[in-house]
Amino acid sequence: MKIAIIGASGQAGSRIVAELSSRGHAVTAVARDPTKVAGLQNVTALSGDIEAPEALAKLLEGHDAVISSVHFSAANPEKLIAAVKGSGVRRYYVVGGAGSLEVAPGVLLVNTPNFPAIYKDEAQGGVDYLNRLKAEHALEWTFLSPSAAFVPGERTGKFRLGKDQLLTNDNGSSISFEDFAVALADEIETPAHVMQRFTVGY
Repeated sequence: MKIAIIGASGQAGSRIVAELSSRGHAVTAVARDPTKVAGLQNVTALSGDIEAPEALAKLLEGHDAVISSVHFSAANPEKLIAAVKGSGVRRYYVVGGAGSLEVAPGVLLVNTPNFPAIYKDEAQGGVDYLNRLKAEHALEWTFLSPSAAFVPGERTGKFRLGKDQLLTNDNGSSISFEDFAVALADEIETPAHVMQRFTVGY
């Protein structure tokens, strides 16, 4: 498949690029500074700006799917979604956040008393982005939320999938960037959550 990823040089984005490359997909890695994208097989790095949706749409044209892996606090949902729609690509995957996951019926993680204030704006941005996607019918979107701790680690290929509830185990709630990339690539290759959010964790 021909897949474009916006935010390709970030922590999650770079792992997703590597995972898709290893599977033989043709990847267009879009970043503000394309020199920060690792030189990998089947990967073309291009400069793109999420604040310039018309130009970004041109970069995305002709792909089978688009992934956005950008910080919600630094992104305008309307501009990003407009760029994807303007490109003519229907399949849209979003690297989500854990803040929008439920920890009890009707209680989101971001609204719990001990949620770190430093991450509040980013987490609320993820909630807002997901709500915006739920009203979007022109795209075949999927929003993949990581667990609470989203960190560098190993690619084990061993994890659990869930829907709207935060996944936890005896060690807390976590997923590596590497295994998140595996789960996202699996979803792209075999769609099971079209027009849905799902989550991944250990």
